[in-house]
Amino acid sequence: MAFYASFGTVILLLAITAPVSLLFGFGGATAARSHFLPLRWLGQGYTAVVRGVPDIVFFMFFVIALDQGIEYLRHQIKCPDWDQPIRQGNDFIVCTAAKMPLSNSSQWVHESYGFSLAVLTFAIVFGAFAANVLTGAMQAVPRSQIETAEAYGMSRRQAFWRILVPQMWVYALPGLSNLWMILIKATPLLFLLGVEDIVYWARELGGSKTNVYAYPHPDWRLYYFIGLLFFYLGMTRLSEIVLGRLTRRLSHGQATVAGEAQRRVAG
Repeated sequence: MAFYASFGTVILLLAITAPVSLLFGFGGATAARSHFLPLRWLGQGYTAVVRGVPDIVFFMFFVIALDQGIEYLRHQIKCPDWDQPIRQGNDFIVCTAAKMPLSNSSQWVHESYGFSLAVLTFAIVFGAFAANVLTGAMQAVPRSQIETAEAYGMSRRQAFWRILVPQMWVYALPGLSNLWMILIKATPLLFLLGVEDIVYWARELGGSKTNVYAYPHPDWRLYYFIGLLFFYLGMTRLSEIVLGRLTRRLSHGQATVAGEAQRRVAG
């Protein structure tokens, strides 16, 4: 049953991470266009640094660093009388009250905490790629439309939210579609973050059956991973259908290749 429930874990990760990543990306893209120099550097630095670090390195390092950072802050608050060094060789030791989560917490608390760290890590990584896509989409909107809006009396903020943001999505959707597909394929990294996902259970259940049953295949993990193959292919195919319909809807009336194709068909 845990194996079947792990499919829900993957789907839940996608459902939460996608909008949070988009929020990170929109914030990064907006900051990169800011006229306030430190904020623009922050947006550009976030996009450049996170995109430049290999995903697996970021996943392995960031989760450990974030977890230890939280425990360190809790340690300073809850255990001010601690007289031992926190770092002892390769060990990171804090007082029991500073552990996150506490050792006596329920299993679901430990699992929820690990899942939350995974969501945040995925959101930061894919948010940087989304920021790059959205920045290009904002630049693709004709500048003349912004200037026309300002000439009609709109403020810079009004032109941004009423003219630029509604139109940029049609330019951003192809890149965001590819990013969504990559996010689906990246979900097996949950296994590296300590979350018991479908890859974890496929390996565990396949390995346990291999030790007991030699028929019909000497390694039962093969069947579990074939099942995962069809699961991911089904997810990507469904995504292609939904994203295709969304692209046609957003392209309606737009001065793009897809919009022109729709007008020719209608004519």
